[in-house]
Amino acid sequence: QVQLVESGGGLVQAGGSLRLSCSASGRTFMDYAIAWFRQAPGKEREFVVAASYGGHSPFYADSVKGRFTISRDNAKNTVYLQINSVKPEDTAVYYCAARSLYYSGSPYWTPTSVSYWGQGTQVTVSS
Repeated sequence: QVQLVESGGGLVQAGGSLRLSCSASGRTFMDYAIAWFRQAPGKEREFVVAASYGGHSPFYADSVKGRFTISRDNAKNTVYLQINSVKPEDTAVYYCAARSLYYSGSPYWTPTSVSYWGQGTQVTVSS
């Protein structure tokens, strides 16, 4: 059992930067794999990035590669999503997601593979 709380969303101008936070309680991130998803109005929830764990490197969706950076602070049980060079199409609700490190399904992240969701934080990019 883990609870995820997101923060850091808000209004940002195109080209600007934002850092989102996902803090965990109940258990530490050592027990879970963490990822970020986002959902724009009228669109399906889409995978953004999965945090590194074990011998794996972070994996980014093509749409955010080179602009978004995921990091984690294990001492704070917090995962961060640094969003740079934001575009209007980045406007969405951003969700922190977690699943067990022992998850036995496909290694790829889909919404149905997620065990726990944060409440979401709104990112709005103005032009």
